[in-house]
Amino acid sequence: MEHGDVENQTVDRWYLAYTKPRQETVAHANLQLQGFEAYLPLFKKFKKTEQGPVALFEPMFPRYILFRPGRLGQSISAVRSTKGVTTIVRFGFEPALLQEDVVQRIRLMEQLRLQATIEELNQLKVGQKVRLKHTALGAIEGLVHNVSSKRVAVLLEILGRPMVVQVDHHQVEASV
Repeated sequence: MEHGDVENQTVDRWYLAYTKPRQETVAHANLQLQGFEAYLPLFKKFKKTEQGPVALFEPMFPRYILFRPGRLGQSISAVRSTKGVTTIVRFGFEPALLQEDVVQRIRLMEQLRLQATIEELNQLKVGQKVRLKHTALGAIEGLVHNVSSKRVAVLLEILGRPMVVQVDHHQVEASV
C-alpha cells in the first residue's frame, strides 16, 4: 500500500480521478460497483434541433471524477485499475484532495444549472449590443430586442430606419 492510499478516516474530503477520454460515466459506474462514493458533476446545455432545443448533460469537468471511500479503511489504490480511470490525480506522492465545502458548492452550481431554462442560460440579454456574424451583412451592429429559444430579434438601423430582424442564436455575437 502506497503512502496516502488509506483515507484519514474523515468524510469531508474527496479524491480526484483522471478518466479515459469520454469514459466518465463508465468510471462512475465502476467506482460505485467497487463500493466507492463517486460524484460526476454534470453541465446542462442545449442543442438546437429541427424540433427545437434539446437539453444535453455533459461532464462539468471533462475527464475528471470525484470519489471517496464508501467505508472506513477502504484503500483508494484499487481506483487506478478501475475501468474508465487512467490515474488518481496526485501532487507529488500525495493524492489531490477536495474539501467537502468545495464539493457542496459544485453540487449547488450543478443543481442551479439543471433547473435553469434555455432563456436563463442564454448569454444574450434584451438591450445588449450585438454584431451579426454573417459577412454579407458587413458585421452590422444592433441591439437585442427579444430572445426566444429558437431565435434572437435584433433591432438594426438599415437605410436610416429602425428594423427588427430575426436570426438564429449562432448568427450573433456580443459586441464590445
